[in-house]
Amino acid sequence: MPKTRLALLIMLTGSLAACGESSTLQVADGTGPSPKLPEPNKTLIPTVNIAPAIGWPEGAKPTAAAGTQVAAFAEGLDHPRWLYVLPNGDVLVAETNAPPKPDDSKGVRGWVMEKVMGRAGAGVPSPNRITLLRDADHDGVAETRTVFLQNLNSPFGMTLVGNDLYVADSDKLLRFPYQPGETAITSQGTTVVDLPGGPLNHHWTKNVVASKDGSKLYVSVGSNSNVGENGLDAEQGRAAIWEVDRATGQHRIFASGLRNPNGMAWEPQSGKLWTAVNERDEIGSDLVPDYITSVKDGGFYGWPFSYYGQHVDVRVTPQDLDMVAKAIAPDYAVGPHTASLGLTFAEGSKLPAPFSNGAFIGQHGSWNRKPHSGYKVIFVPFEGGQPKGQPVDVLTGFLDSDEKAMGRPVGVVIDQQGDLLVADDVGNKVWRVSAVK
Repeated sequence: MPKTRLALLIMLTGSLAACGESSTLQVADGTGPSPKLPEPNKTLIPTVNIAPAIGWPEGAKPTAAAGTQVAAFAEGLDHPRWLYVLPNGDVLVAETNAPPKPDDSKGVRGWVMEKVMGRAGAGVPSPNRITLLRDADHDGVAETRTVFLQNLNSPFGMTLVGNDLYVADSDKLLRFPYQPGETAITSQGTTVVDLPGGPLNHHWTKNVVASKDGSKLYVSVGSNSNVGENGLDAEQGRAAIWEVDRATGQHRIFASGLRNPNGMAWEPQSGKLWTAVNERDEIGSDLVPDYITSVKDGGFYGWPFSYYGQHVDVRVTPQDLDMVAKAIAPDYAVGPHTASLGLTFAEGSKLPAPFSNGAFIGQHGSWNRKPHSGYKVIFVPFEGGQPKGQPVDVLTGFLDSDEKAMGRPVGVVIDQQGDLLVADDVGNKVWRVSAVK
């Protein structure tokens, strides 16, 4: 092994968590409509503060907010990341992980990131399937589990329009025929449109939601780098939300400059599309806040040239100040490096106040911040279609006393009973949060 890699391995397995700088602000300072944005603090060695993935001890579970309770809806899954509820109440869970992407681990930085993600629980092979969970007796536990779709390529987002089920694989959007109540689909999917993939495919997760009338599909495609270091040619069609015509597969860029949009949902009062976005790394523990924002048709949100509106990122070359001038500041920050992935609104929820009007957000948790941030599910109250006030913790306690990750929340969704389901890809469970009776 080359000396450089040997030295890095020693750091990773020993004292790497001590490398880099530390936060000077609280997570709350980087939260809300006007977060604090200190000067960038780029260090020679990026801050690496990994919460090693260990899983849940027997009988352990997250801590639920007052007035709510949490229990396992399903256990023994294999890296469950995303959830979708069918009209009959069946729950689809994408058991998935990164596809092979050999070019993403090239070079020292890529090799380090591969080790970081492995230690954080993201290094396991992808199961490449969607599993159906059914709670027929409505007791809050799925008693039926079947392989619904298999032999996929790192599936993530799912949405149903009529009898067409759409699945966003890591490199294409697929359509499958669906009949209500069936527990497995054996038909081959047809490709609606190819999505950016390939041997790099840095942010591989692709999500999909349908317009209210079902005529359009919106597909999120993350960037192929942190801040364009692989060249802007590698970013064609990326860091964007696509609008896809469901009938023809023709597509256009609906919004761009979104480094890694994952969660997408329609805000029920305004009818606007919202997304949860992971912002850039390696300029300090306090930069840059992840965010949720309404998405404007044709809007540009800064990546890679600027962050949080028009704050220029000097690392990007060539820089484009004309694009910076167009950058839209997001609506609401949800803390630096929280890895906010899941997003769903409270429509249909039966959880008690203050969880009646607003957005639930699954925060997968940081690796580039000291101390850790995220590793919980939060709720952002809304009023009149806009965020109003400070977030409220819904589920906490995913880290143990040694700062090891017993679980990491990802997708969130409201089920047919009005409970909140949370996919936990380290704990290999789906949690159900319900009101205390």
